[in-house]
Amino acid sequence: MGEIHVHEFMTADGIIDAPVWTFEYGFLDEMGAAIGATTARASGILLGRKTYEMFEPAWSTRTVEDDPGAPFFNDSPKYVVSSTLENPTWNNSRVVGPYDPDTIRRLKEDAGDLYVSGSITLVRAMLADGLIDGLHLFQYPLTRGEGPRLFPPDAAPTKLALEESQSYANGVVYLHYRPQG
Repeated sequence: MGEIHVHEFMTADGIIDAPVWTFEYGFLDEMGAAIGATTARASGILLGRKTYEMFEPAWSTRTVEDDPGAPFFNDSPKYVVSSTLENPTWNNSRVVGPYDPDTIRRLKEDAGDLYVSGSITLVRAMLADGLIDGLHLFQYPLTRGEGPRLFPPDAAPTKLALEESQSYANGVVYLHYRPQG
């Protein structure tokens, strides 16, 4: 069975909304290498509708010269969890329907390892259903106070095992966790 690995940019207080606040810290090559290691194992991308609709215009016109991650995002199969999107237009995209844990389990079996970025509603649901195999978090040295959090106040307690960590010159810390039981 494949695994689902989630990548998120987050603040020190756990906010993971649209990460425009990351720009002032820059994006270091080492950070790209960590994300590249996560995407290299993936045979497809799993996204919620909102993230898909943000990613499509941002990535669909990029080339490898623009960003070394462009071929992965543009060429990989993309599976979109949505009850409203009907006709995805980004290359290799298909809607799998509204969130259903059994559908996601079948996708893990059939598609292999999947990469997820953003997609907070989808990620929260998959965490609650025990479907996530790895959390790859880039924690930035700032707080926002308000905004969507990876683990909302009503989330069930979750134990995480630290698989890897790195700190970078810009103050960002990379944390790779594996959810436990």
